[in-house]
Amino acid sequence: MKISDIKPASGSVFNKKRIGRGNASGQGRTAGKGHKGYKSRSGASGKLHFEGGQMPLMRRLPKRGMLLFSKIHRKKIKYQIVNLEKLSSYNVKKIDIKFLVSKGIIKNKNVLVKILSKGDLNFPIEIYAQRFSQAAIEKIEKSGGKVNFI
Repeated sequence: MKISDIKPASGSVFNKKRIGRGNASGQGRTAGKGHKGYKSRSGASGKLHFEGGQMPLMRRLPKRGMLLFSKIHRKKIKYQIVNLEKLSSYNVKKIDIKFLVSKGIIKNKNVLVKILSKGDLNFPIEIYAQRFSQAAIEKIEKSGGKVNFI
């Protein structure tokens, strides 16, 4: 067997339709594009959402809601969430970002941290973070602790 003997399976390959090669070819003259009009010209392709002159759907529908009033390119700020129940298991006086990273509570020190109020505190603790929920602030201060915004 030689490489020149290899052929595709019968029926799997079709000859390309040769358009615009004279009237005798069957696809000559207008080359299968009909007579005149936008789509018969070279380089013509239908415009996106064009509905033949009818008012397009996106212009017929009322404009309301988040599509109009939201800033598309605004980058969303993501916070790493830490609950008080995780912090209450560590009996220390001060908790900051370095401590959270060292214990594996958060993954890296460059992420913003938000403390939430799930769980209880039984001892005073000083916490440093970027954000706190209102309920978390109340629980920390009730236990005699201190909240420090970074």
